[in-house]
Amino acid sequence: MLALDAAAYASPWRRRHPAEKALLALGLLGCALLLPPWPGAALVGVTAAVALLGPAALPPRLLARAARTPLLFILTGSVPMLVAVSGPTSVRWAPDGVATAGATAGRAAAALLCLLLFAATTPLADVLPRLHRIGVPTAVTEVAALIYRMLFLLLDSVHAVRQAQAARLGYRTWASTYRSLAGQAGAVFLRAFSLARRLEEGLALRGYTGSLAVRTEVRRPSAAFLATTVLLLAALVLATRMLVVTG
Repeated sequence: MLALDAAAYASPWRRRHPAEKALLALGLLGCALLLPPWPGAALVGVTAAVALLGPAALPPRLLARAARTPLLFILTGSVPMLVAVSGPTSVRWAPDGVATAGATAGRAAAALLCLLLFAATTPLADVLPRLHRIGVPTAVTEVAALIYRMLFLLLDSVHAVRQAQAARLGYRTWASTYRSLAGQAGAVFLRAFSLARRLEEGLALRGYTGSLAVRTEVRRPSAAFLATTVLLLAALVLATRMLVVTG
């Protein structure tokens, strides 16, 4: 199991209704996209980080591990905004490049923290069975669930193949590393094809008719949590407007 999924199952918010956490995370995401980058996105990012490290009890090291790769992608994507190209050989610093890159990176980082707030507190198994209630086709949720299951099986396959290759000194030199990676890709592809075929046969033998019956635990959204979320979002909007006016 991935570390973020394990954290979602162990989160203190695990027993809360997914709609509560969706309102909080998506509400903060909307504020990050609609409010001015400064101070709106900054306030949203801080709020999401505090919620993750505080009530959601996500370990700081795990948050850093989950966010470092997307943050690196955000920083890499913001660098080209610093320059302007006006011809085949004319490259210069953009007049508003720093402001544009900073605003884009700030919004993206805040949005990332909002998504992590939902992902680190809500297992996918709690979300998928409830999506059809809001109009998502059953076929979509079932395909997503099967892909989610296959992902872990493939990761286990990659780990097993890599361990076997390492035990045979398959990564001793650059040449052997390339050969091992090529063999790993082929072995994982064949194993994925075999697992998919076995899964299809298993569903057919169990009388699959187009939908999987999954029992979901009955939970009721907390009115106090929903009201607190609405007040928090309103406070963020109000604080952003006040800071913009006074600034």
